[in-house]
Amino acid sequence: MDTADIVETPARRRCGSEDVHRRLLNESLNYRLNRAAIENLAFAFATGEEQPSRAEVVTIPVVVHVVHNTDEQNLSEEQIDTQIAVLNEDFRAANADLKGVPKVWQGLVADARLEFRRASVDPEGNPTTGVTRRRTDVRSFSDNDAVKFTARGGADAWPADRYLNVWVCQLGGGLLGYAQFPGGPPATDGVVITHTGFGTTGTAAAPFNLGRTTTHEIGHWLNLFHIGGDDGTGCSGTDFVADTPNQSGQNFGTPTFPSITCNNAPDGDMFMNYMDYTDDVAMFMFTHGQILRVEACLAGPRRNLVAPVAGVPVGSEPAGGE
Repeated sequence: MDTADIVETPARRRCGSEDVHRRLLNESLNYRLNRAAIENLAFAFATGEEQPSRAEVVTIPVVVHVVHNTDEQNLSEEQIDTQIAVLNEDFRAANADLKGVPKVWQGLVADARLEFRRASVDPEGNPTTGVTRRRTDVRSFSDNDAVKFTARGGADAWPADRYLNVWVCQLGGGLLGYAQFPGGPPATDGVVITHTGFGTTGTAAAPFNLGRTTTHEIGHWLNLFHIGGDDGTGCSGTDFVADTPNQSGQNFGTPTFPSITCNNAPDGDMFMNYMDYTDDVAMFMFTHGQILRVEACLAGPRRNLVAPVAGVPVGSEPAGGE
């Protein structure tokens, strides 16, 4: 039986982004070539060969595709807005729980200078609320991207060079969400979140009811890897970020500082990082090294989302036909 058929409210974080990444690497030469170029640029930023040039705060237009099988899953505007509010705190290092960062790492907390808002103009240039709604006969989805296509029971993406596509639906098999790393097909570009892990009200359910699943998945969409390096429980994996400690696998629940693995004493794992697997209440920071990778992503594969287009201010959607 497909695990997508098992519908439950997740009690333990499970992200499908790495599985999607490996699938695309196996299926697509173009994706492999794109990923090599993207990582070369990220390395150039990490070593100082390239320098961030962006000074302004950039606002990224978001379209939320609500794909619902029941009335309950047809999320309210309020629930959607609570998620946008969380993103705008987390990516600006303005979240109140930053005070929980251990003193040794407080100097590493980074402001991504990114903000998000619901799109106000659709791909044809018409006014929009930035939300699409689709009733589906599909009981639950998996990480196979079916939710991203109308023909497969989901909703088609808006142009990925102009919008961040976010699909909210019922995911199965305990899956909280997944993202497509930059460099993949435009038709499937974006992030997918199960409705019980989206926002802070409505159907959002503990321990994933603080909106951090979407923060985590947008981190992947901006080319951040899991802090544990995705090598199982070994100590040889990497997230390609110098200021995140090496750690053995992912942390779950709400660990206590210090949690030591991979000879990383005395401070141990940075389990409060958004790119770990802890509960929402236990994750609340990005580092400068991670945001440097984000800057490389915004200078490379995501540049169209932050560059002025045809006289339209940064962070605004161009009118149809531009």
